[in-house]
Amino acid sequence: MHLDDAALIIRRAITALACVALACVSGCKQGSSAADAGAVAFTSQELAALATLSPATLPAPGADVTNRFADNSAAALLGQKLFMDPAFSGALLDSDNDGHPGALGTKGDTGKVSCAGCHVPSAGFSDDRSVNHTISLASGWNLRKTPSLLDVGQAKAVMWDGRHDTLFNQPFGPIENPTEMNSSRLYVAEQIYARYRSDYQEIFGQMPDLSVLPQLDAIHTGCNQLAGGSVAPICHGIPGDGAEYDGLSATQQDQVTRVLVNLGKAMGAYERLLSCGAGRFDRWLAGDAAAMTASEQRGAQVFVGKGQCIQCHSGPFLSDQAYHNVGLRPAVVQVGVAGDSGDRGAFIGLAQALADPLNSRGAYSDGDDGRLATPVSSQDGAFRTPTLRCVSGRPSFMHTAQISNLADVVTFFNQGGLTGGYPGRSEIGALGLTDQEKADLVTFLGTLDGPGPSASLLTPP
Repeated sequence: MHLDDAALIIRRAITALACVALACVSGCKQGSSAADAGAVAFTSQELAALATLSPATLPAPGADVTNRFADNSAAALLGQKLFMDPAFSGALLDSDNDGHPGALGTKGDTGKVSCAGCHVPSAGFSDDRSVNHTISLASGWNLRKTPSLLDVGQAKAVMWDGRHDTLFNQPFGPIENPTEMNSSRLYVAEQIYARYRSDYQEIFGQMPDLSVLPQLDAIHTGCNQLAGGSVAPICHGIPGDGAEYDGLSATQQDQVTRVLVNLGKAMGAYERLLSCGAGRFDRWLAGDAAAMTASEQRGAQVFVGKGQCIQCHSGPFLSDQAYHNVGLRPAVVQVGVAGDSGDRGAFIGLAQALADPLNSRGAYSDGDDGRLATPVSSQDGAFRTPTLRCVSGRPSFMHTAQISNLADVVTFFNQGGLTGGYPGRSEIGALGLTDQEKADLVTFLGTLDGPGPSASLLTPP
């Protein structure tokens, strides 16, 4: 920690301690909850710990050396257009796509799945659309919950298991996944050439002439059937790319891949703008004693103390951006879709990132900051610590989406997770929280809700 940052934390902790001790007589706002503020006695250590979660100004995403367009406003605007556009997707494959409100269309429909279809902007870029608000139904069902994208720009790797180490290579996953967009990089590149060429060239320079390549249509991209669920899809050639891409020359394949890399860099620039923002907790720690009730303040104490939450949910965005095994036995959250009890999480995902030719060390990256990591055995069955800002509005929780509310999340951690039924070894143990402490902790988590992104970022520009 930089010395100036440490000094700021100490100053803020002293200010907050004085506000609590004086019950808002000096330096804090007066209000109806002043008595509540005085009802909770914090130690200087507790307040110093809380101050690490709330700097005076929440930091913007750090420089992304892998993407020289990361802070380019024109790239972000194009990324927003691409993020909202469903026209890149192939056919819907699962029969649960039957036109009901939780589906994006009817089986066989094309052009129905955009990034915003599962990362719903009005739901904090989580999925509140699919049945039961759990896992996402796109072309087919996905086995992991769609994570929120708020503050994703703070991460050095993405996905629950870290299998993508940059924002620019992440879109290749859903584009080429038969249960998500069920498309291919050749089809998407051709659509950008046909529909976004002018915008693209203003940012990234001249596009190659993709009109000379075999032209795909939406019904003949990706896969055409899910045989035995999503495990063994039947595709038009090679899964995810299509026989047409496989038949291109090395130069043509590079040209097509470069177009999608730049799509990813534009989307990354847009996603870096998506932030939850400061909430009532930040106002309280800055001196507004009326911003949190006594219950919420007691919850804050539990968070940094007996609840041990801060051990993983640390820093301004309440995530250590690391991977932990918390003893979660996957459960069925959707009829006909079995949870993956053998999901090894980061142990496999980080290895996939290392092997990915599109990673931060590869030819398509604009720089390497050493973010790639080799998985270790303790990461077997481990998943990323989610950020907690704007957490109370999320439709479901855990990487499996099997917990539907924060009270049950707290109960799960309080009991120390589950015994067996998942890879690896759990890191957590029982906490011994009382019912009141659990309830207070839930109320505290609600104070982390901020205003969210600007309304201009929530719709197609």
